[in-house]
Amino acid sequence: MPYAYPTSVRKTSVYLPEDLKDELAALARRSSRSEAELLRLAVERLVQSARDDAPPNPSARPRVTGPRLTGVGVGPSDPGLVTERAIATLREADRVFAPSTGPDAIGRAEAIVRAVAPEVRVDRLVLDVGADPLARAAALAAAADVIIEALDTGAVVAFVTLGDPNVFSTFPALARLVAERRPSAPVATIPGVMAFQALAAQAGTVLAEDGEHVAVIVADPDSAELDALLDDPGCTVVVYKGGRHLPSVANRLRAHDRIAGAVVGEMLGLAGGRCVDVESVADQPASYLATIVIPATRGVMP
Repeated sequence: MPYAYPTSVRKTSVYLPEDLKDELAALARRSSRSEAELLRLAVERLVQSARDDAPPNPSARPRVTGPRLTGVGVGPSDPGLVTERAIATLREADRVFAPSTGPDAIGRAEAIVRAVAPEVRVDRLVLDVGADPLARAAALAAAADVIIEALDTGAVVAFVTLGDPNVFSTFPALARLVAERRPSAPVATIPGVMAFQALAAQAGTVLAEDGEHVAVIVADPDSAELDALLDDPGCTVVVYKGGRHLPSVANRLRAHDRIAGAVVGEMLGLAGGRCVDVESVADQPASYLATIVIPATRGVMP
């Protein structure tokens, strides 16, 4: 009797018994990864374990194994400003998550990852950036649930964020939620270039010299904090998320005679991005993530 070829064959059936196949399929569903990816990961770890038994190579960078969570700063927007360490971390991770305003919306952090490491799969975590604190907290808790589920599979998890994960980022709050429920999972961060650094470099603005200092604040309709900083001629003031308040910020700069040399930048490194003097665009708001740099007034300090 001629052999009848099966119409479908699971590739894992060549290697695994039925009970292990079923467990692998269940793990793949929970982690949103294919069975092939999980098998590759298992083989990589087996090979790495064998390498660990070999004499150490001082120049080799050891592969990170999970479960662990790392916040990765990918800079302001320009793929050329992503560090080699950040790229290596993304490529070593089993799961890479990026914040997004919706499941079908590509955030800027994800776009940067696509540019520097197109082979890396990025999963979106929807985070609420609105004014409602309850909605923001609920979205953050839901994101933490997803990350914890990934960690429970033994995955090395990376969360990408614009700029640096330790400065005005959602990562610290997210990491705290994860650490409360999985305290044994290590948490680390990979620093990234900040938008104000990229803006200063592009504008040729010196951020601080001897005897000066830098203050970084988030724009607020209440100008009391900004006024106090502008009163100090030796302080370079960086205003984050200042686009919607650009006209009012410009008015404060004029009142303090600090508008000369002030620059605003948005979408640096992307098509449509710009770096211009505040005075030239002070009559209309800029984008939400626009950054303003007001340099110290040099020559005025005693």
